[in-house]
Amino acid sequence: MSEIGLRERKKRRMYQSVSDIAIRLFLEKGFDAVSVAEIAAAAEISKPTLFRYFPAKEDLVLYRIADHEDEAARVVGQGEQAPLAALRRHFLEGLERGDPITGMNDHPQVVAFHALLYGTPALVAGMYGHLERAEAALAEALGGDLDARLAAGQIVAVRRILAQENWRRIRGGEPVEEVRRDAVAAAERAFAQLEGAFPYLA
Repeated sequence: MSEIGLRERKKRRMYQSVSDIAIRLFLEKGFDAVSVAEIAAAAEISKPTLFRYFPAKEDLVLYRIADHEDEAARVVGQGEQAPLAALRRHFLEGLERGDPITGMNDHPQVVAFHALLYGTPALVAGMYGHLERAEAALAEALGGDLDARLAAGQIVAVRRILAQENWRRIRGGEPVEEVRRDAVAAAERAFAQLEGAFPYLA
């Protein structure tokens, strides 16, 4: 068991290290200007090894948000509150602690990463795959039927739009505390609308 754990930890460190190196290069030169060969050389691995970990160039960036794909489903699965109440609380807590996934973070590296993510067409396309998987996981947690899929689609869209608005304002130079105050009010309104649309989840 300990050997399996060690192998898994080494694998995760490799994923993290190569992704970090790739993102640094992308931020320095631009996504399209950096080749996979250049990333492999900087990480001191071969191209075939890199492709074993990251089948597509976009995966090197999207890896950083991959663990959020089932986040909403995990929150619902805890079952401590009604689904929308739990998701609302989770999002508001993320705003309070400056979780980058909520867009509420003004650290220069986080802002630059979001600019890379939202400003690169290939990564935007990859993001939709990420969102579809998040939606599918949440729909399953909500019951898996058509009503659950409809609700999951709306919930994922609300979270995405709220986060993008926060990032847009912070990137524009607005003070983070001012953005946070408005973001809390916006999230409250958005989740109230979701509760009106899906009362059985509230």
